[in-house]
Amino acid sequence: MFYNAIIKTVMKQITNTIFMVRPVCFRSNEQTIVNNFYQKNNIASRFSNINNHALLEFDTFVDKLKSKGIDVIVIEDNTIHDTPDSIFPNNWVSFHSDGTVVLYPMFAKNRRLERRKDILDLLTKKYNFDINSIKDYTDFENKEQYLEGTGSMIFDRENKICYAAISVRTNKQLFLKFCNDFGFKPVIFEANQNVEGKRLPIYHTNVMMCIADKFAIVCLNSIDNVSERNNVKKTIISSGKKIIEISESQKESFAGNMLQLKGDKSYLVMSKKAYYTLNKDQIDEIEKYCSIIYSSLKTIEEYGGGSARCMMAEVFLPKKILND
Repeated sequence: MFYNAIIKTVMKQITNTIFMVRPVCFRSNEQTIVNNFYQKNNIASRFSNINNHALLEFDTFVDKLKSKGIDVIVIEDNTIHDTPDSIFPNNWVSFHSDGTVVLYPMFAKNRRLERRKDILDLLTKKYNFDINSIKDYTDFENKEQYLEGTGSMIFDRENKICYAAISVRTNKQLFLKFCNDFGFKPVIFEANQNVEGKRLPIYHTNVMMCIADKFAIVCLNSIDNVSERNNVKKTIISSGKKIIEISESQKESFAGNMLQLKGDKSYLVMSKKAYYTLNKDQIDEIEKYCSIIYSSLKTIEEYGGGSARCMMAEVFLPKKILND
């Protein structure tokens, strides 16, 4: 029995397969709360209670995804390192249809410990995915330049466009390097939020926008620069996608933190909080293109400062061909 060449795949926007990390020490991360203004601190709660609530939300969410035909690979976290944000694996890795794995430089030192070679080994040995190269940008941490995966970058894979809101966690020059390395057209802008009377950068782009196959959900009002805002809008429309705009208050409820996946049909995945902040017209517009899956992620959102999209790392890797 042997494996032969990689299956050639056509670039596609959505996948049926994701991997998720089941946490063992989830809590508010003291190293990320400095620029993730969605996080709540742990002062009033015991760590064990926070993790137990997060586990319940995680398991319920996974069950809902699987029930809709989405292939979810659940990886158990371990206690080798203290990794409170391991539940958000999309920031340290991305998997591409040509067999490339990309490893990303992370702002928080304890988040860098989330990168696990055994996960890559599991994907190849147990699940028969083909990894033929690893592009490693992690050395840029030594220069304090960060690019946190599909938190920092929103891919329009079919049109080879990449959107990024520049922040401490999304370095402009490194983003441009990534786009050059992988052949994406870069769309750069600044996205802000209100914090104690100030306009401060949103820590990740995927908090304020989501690109699906036929539509885009975006908080245009978070882009204060009119020229940049118009450029984002023009680029999305020119790519043939319908813009479904959300407000800044809806963004605060994680209505931008969504991901489209393929199950028994096409779904847009979001948290319960995000779903209930949407109005009827927005829901109707989404449901013209796909169905909706939502699940309560209250604890994860409050203490982790991330939501549904952050929890899911898409797997676009080709499968090995198995011959006798």
